[in-house]
Amino acid sequence: MTKPSKKYSQAARLHDVIRILEARYGATVDDLAEECQVNRRTIFRDLQAIRDAGYPLVSDREADGRVLYRFLTGFKKIPPITFSLEELMTLYLCRGQLAFLRGTPFQDDLDAIFGRIRSSLPPRSVAHLERIAEAGAPRFQGLRDYREKREALQGLRQALLYQYRCTIRYAPPNRKAEDYLFDPYTLLFYKDSLYLAGYAHNRQDLRLFLIDRIQAVEVGRERFEVPEDFSAEQVTGGAFGLIDDTPMEIRIRFAPEIAHLIRERTWHPTQSLVDEPDGSVLLTLEASGEKEILSWLYSYLPHVQVLEPATLREAFLGGLQEALAKHHQGS
Repeated sequence: MTKPSKKYSQAARLHDVIRILEARYGATVDDLAEECQVNRRTIFRDLQAIRDAGYPLVSDREADGRVLYRFLTGFKKIPPITFSLEELMTLYLCRGQLAFLRGTPFQDDLDAIFGRIRSSLPPRSVAHLERIAEAGAPRFQGLRDYREKREALQGLRQALLYQYRCTIRYAPPNRKAEDYLFDPYTLLFYKDSLYLAGYAHNRQDLRLFLIDRIQAVEVGRERFEVPEDFSAEQVTGGAFGLIDDTPMEIRIRFAPEIAHLIRERTWHPTQSLVDEPDGSVLLTLEASGEKEILSWLYSYLPHVQVLEPATLREAFLGGLQEALAKHHQGS
């Protein structure tokens, strides 16, 4: 004797699906279809509706090929998330700093998050928050376009969330592309660019890849564990930016015209500042990444003087002489 078909609304059925998933480690689409007396297509729509509502629903393929749907462990202990108006303003302001994510799946996620926020607020409040965020939005120069990397980023997002080992094809400047068996640990945002940090099995070491140079990503089903003691500093080390090589003791003098700009920021954890009688400031720090340091120093011309080390001073002067020579050739 078959069970009589259940006649109830989608809302009631979603409640049943959520209850089943909460009570078990996981359930297949067939299990849920049988329990709720509906077809598989209906269950797939229900699972998507549950995801869209913000539930942390994940799927795992078992050894026998079955796909189990379940909630992340412990999610029921998480209280409903609410925000004060001040906190919402902060969220809107932070969103304005992420324009470089345009064209990525992360932008889609941001749009979905803020869509839910807008639906829960009065229109007047939403308009006010968006005005504030627009006023505070930066005007980026040389904004990157990641639309061509959308597919790769979708794969990396999945690999990061579920700790799947993947194969990455990476092409450094002026070199042939190479495939890396890679455990992705985290994404880094630096100067409006995206970087991927993790463990490269080919090199048996940590590596940092610029997303722009990743040509393809193939996500496997073998899982990996992120070391408990991992931190981004293990990849960047003592770098002034992200390029980590041999650190050097650096001494730079900034003229009085811009000394206040140097005093107003922390440029590196190792820095020390000394004010000089003429109003200039002497900055000392220990860092690596010559190219990034030079790029930063050139932005303060003509009000900067490199004192030490001699190698950095020579590279700084050499760059100026080369630029002047090219300028004269073109005139």
